[in-house]
Amino acid sequence: MAQANTNRFIALITLIAALGGFLFGFDMAVVSGIIEPVKTQYGLSSSQEGLFVSCALLGCIAGVAVSGYLSDKTGRKKVLFIAAFLFLISAAGFAFSTAYGVLIFFRILAGMAVGVASNVSPLYISEIAPAHKRGGLVTFYQLAITIGILCAYLSNLFLQRNAATYTGSGQGLIHWLFIENVWRGMFLVGVLPALTFALLLLIVPESPRWLVQNGQAAAAMAVLTKTAGEKNALIELKAIQEMASQKKGGFAELMRLPLSKLLALAMVLTALSQLSGINGVIFYGPTIMKSAGIVTSDALFYQVILGVANTVFTFFAIMKVDSWGRRPLYLYGSICAAVALALTGFCFWLNITGWLMLGCIILFLLFFALSLGPLKFVISTEIFPTHIRGTALSVCIMTMWVSDWLVNLLFPILRDGLGIAVTFFIFSFFCILSFFYAKSKLMETKGKSLEEIEKMLAQNDCRHATN
Repeated sequence: MAQANTNRFIALITLIAALGGFLFGFDMAVVSGIIEPVKTQYGLSSSQEGLFVSCALLGCIAGVAVSGYLSDKTGRKKVLFIAAFLFLISAAGFAFSTAYGVLIFFRILAGMAVGVASNVSPLYISEIAPAHKRGGLVTFYQLAITIGILCAYLSNLFLQRNAATYTGSGQGLIHWLFIENVWRGMFLVGVLPALTFALLLLIVPESPRWLVQNGQAAAAMAVLTKTAGEKNALIELKAIQEMASQKKGGFAELMRLPLSKLLALAMVLTALSQLSGINGVIFYGPTIMKSAGIVTSDALFYQVILGVANTVFTFFAIMKVDSWGRRPLYLYGSICAAVALALTGFCFWLNITGWLMLGCIILFLLFFALSLGPLKFVISTEIFPTHIRGTALSVCIMTMWVSDWLVNLLFPILRDGLGIAVTFFIFSFFCILSFFYAKSKLMETKGKSLEEIEKMLAQNDCRHATN
């Protein structure tokens, strides 16, 4: 009975924290349905359109830059509240904005919310989760992102079709939001999950590892009793206290050995994951499928197909990451993703269009969802000491956003300059690099507590230093 209560409590707080991932995915994907109507309504030039699409990434970078420091100083829970608040006001503000400059302002705020959530949500889940379930629970954050993307696609599709088939006459706020300016309604829908996230955070405890690091052992013990059970709580508390006795550090500590080696590992794996072209496939999906001879008019419907595939396949990662382990899952997934991307490139090269090409793209999504997608979060949240984990993870997530920016910037240039086939070959090459880099550098961490991983890495560094 006690174990069942513990499992339910862990599941509940993981679901709540993962709402940050849901909002991350929803906010980044919902914009796919509003680019064309906003461009038409405001008469945007190419440069203004580019600023509108990319300004959220500036907000992401700013959000990541401050969230790591704030989460180490003030706690993980408080910073999650900040993310929920930013999601809420940006969704409402964007829906009611009438000037282009104000739209840009609220897109930047939304980007800041995404940046904060992308850093602190997986960090919090990793610190609250039991060792034997941590991989699956952190991967659940990636699943929440894919569900958020899918819900944005479904919401956009529903609202667009409803507005297109509406035959009545009307006026008033609801008509203005969801019929006359349906793109405003697409964004306003985000208020509901954002408000839900903010309210549910009221029942979420602070991370026990952060509490110990900041001298609140009694509060940490209360949380551990709920997450680990009475029998194991004291054992975990002593292990956390032992590792937390280290001197607190900042960014400068990350630049010194042995942490600099771990930071390089996490940053390279994160960058290579995004350079696989996942954002090119997700956000330029309609363009790709038009080139494949699939999409004629209803682009949002085919985005839903990709969103469903991405979501379903992430369930496999949740089931296997704690049984198969991080290293084998990453190795097999990255090399198979490379093959799927190469097959897609050959389809374009040989003019094999239609559903066969869509199948190759979905195959890539399968292997990405099994490995490159979720494991960058799992690995980055496991390998750093508690006292600097928030700062270290913020650097890794910053790497993710910079890599995303490069993919979003270069995809249309590569597609139009070198051809879409060569573009997919380039993405395949980065997956191959991921395989060889992980084979050389990635250690296995499944089933170990965060403190055990910290000791293991410290012992490895000592052995290397004496060799």
